[in-house]
Amino acid sequence: MLRALLSDIDGTITGPDRRIDTGSILAIRSLIGSGIDVVLASGNTACFMDALSRMIGTNGTFIAENGGVFRIGFGTPLTINGDQDASRTALARVQDHFHARGIELELYSPDYRYADLAFARTVPVDEVREVLRQYPVQVIDTGYAIHLQSPGVNKGTAFLALARKMNIDPADFLAIGDSLNDLQMLRTAGVAVTLANGHSDLMAAADYVTEKEYGEGFVEAIEKFFISAQGSGQPQYSP
Repeated sequence: MLRALLSDIDGTITGPDRRIDTGSILAIRSLIGSGIDVVLASGNTACFMDALSRMIGTNGTFIAENGGVFRIGFGTPLTINGDQDASRTALARVQDHFHARGIELELYSPDYRYADLAFARTVPVDEVREVLRQYPVQVIDTGYAIHLQSPGVNKGTAFLALARKMNIDPADFLAIGDSLNDLQMLRTAGVAVTLANGHSDLMAAADYVTEKEYGEGFVEAIEKFFISAQGSGQPQYSP
């Protein structure tokens, strides 16, 4: 039986313009009101996730920085994974590389990150990967930013650790995402859903692909697997 939801944010509960879909918020609040645990997962910072969790109305459990940080509920300490020192060294190398060509990177909240570092997709990600080929970091392209993260750290590894602390079997989670950085968490959850706007690799790994895109697709998935089953007490599951 599905007991919890693990959901990406950008491209999943938003529109293509990154504005949060109000229907998705109502669907999440409906789940919370029915006793379903909701975990938000993102490449964003922990402080961003804290504020978003409060505004949406979850209990404050989230995954941030693509798995580099997670937390169980408001008021509890952050769990931090990865080696940000390695990411700092790698970032300096990338900055030097592009500065030599008159290009400055636009960094995303570097003072508020604990595990990874991120910058705007204003430079080619393949070139970044080539520059850092000998560095002990992974280069993650979320479709919204380029992240430098410790190898082996991702939303899936954070999800497994978080699920253990929540005392919920990963098989009891429905996971929803749209980008490549969501692939590991979809592969780890009991039921995997991607949206009509999802990456082709996620479509291949998902149990269900929604007919609708973005936030409307998220609502479609919630209605299929949770809301329509509230009367029976069993999740709807038709992969």
